[in-house]
Amino acid sequence: MNYKIEGAIRRNRKNFIIFAILWFFMAIVFVAPFAYSSHMASLEGKMDIQVFFETFGTSISNPFGTLGNIFSQGASGTYFSALLVATIFYSLFFFIGFVKTAPKNEYSDIEHGSSDWSQRGEQYQILNKNKGIILAEDNYLPVDKRGNVNVLVVGRIRFW
Repeated sequence: MNYKIEGAIRRNRKNFIIFAILWFFMAIVFVAPFAYSSHMASLEGKMDIQVFFETFGTSISNPFGTLGNIFSQGASGTYFSALLVATIFYSLFFFIGFVKTAPKNEYSDIEHGSSDWSQRGEQYQILNKNKGIILAEDNYLPVDKRGNVNVLVVGRIRFW
């Protein structure tokens, strides 16, 4: 199971940064005007839809000014509760996407036919790096080698 988490993290490194930038953008541009408008609309104790839409229209055009008004007019509690709800939903959608990008098995994204089975050039004790029958990139079976030069091909043929 550990390979799934590591593979998903490897695939989503760039997406983490994009996730953080979009969350920051959402917190300033969408959540702040919504929280400020809902706070202003419910000042008299009852939610006034007309005040909400008027305030929302003006505050979404100036999100940084709205963010300042939130803290100066005492709407920070409304802002943080709205931000918490938006963050939970946003994180839920990100987590679903993160899980969907996890590798299906342990061998996902591994090149087939590569020389990953050997380390530090030990395959060149048997194989040749420059010429012969091509086995993989930079791995050739020498034709002038003494002894057994039989090749066993392991794999499958796919039919669609």
